[in-house]
Amino acid sequence: MARRLRLVELDFAASAPVRLVFTAELAAPPSAVFRSIAVELGSMPSWFTAVTSAAPTGDGAGRTVRLRGGVVFQETILAHDPDTRYAYRIDETNAPGIGAMVEDWTLSPAGSGTRVRWTMAVDGAAPCLLAMRLARPGVGKSFRDAMRRLDRRLTPARHPSPGTGR
Repeated sequence: MARRLRLVELDFAASAPVRLVFTAELAAPPSAVFRSIAVELGSMPSWFTAVTSAAPTGDGAGRTVRLRGGVVFQETILAHDPDTRYAYRIDETNAPGIGAMVEDWTLSPAGSGTRVRWTMAVDGAAPCLLAMRLARPGVGKSFRDAMRRLDRRLTPARHPSPGTGR
């Protein structure tokens, strides 16, 4: 059963009791990375395999995201700054123990590509916060794998297929 979470604002990403922050550098330009993260939601499962579906809601003011294992998030977009920032608050979820949650994607130029920083900010019951801290290595691996897949999707010429001789 879905539960309503505490409605926090964007500043929660900097002040939450648990903050998981990961970075990656991609060869793709910020505009392409932003488009994949914030606009082409239907493509997300192809590069972030923890996600099974993502769809806009409320004329683009929110989204519904489904994860492997059956977790569902109803989200409200807090920042949609083309090529630089995309952030959202989880308003409702069936995941136990979460009291408030924000995810914040910031993009910045890195050479001819993009530096991506993803912050997952969480508050909740003590067991949930402990579980989030313990999940840091797995969440980090999932993020790094997703960024590699996204970069291959956005810059295929820089990532030849095995056996192509390039």
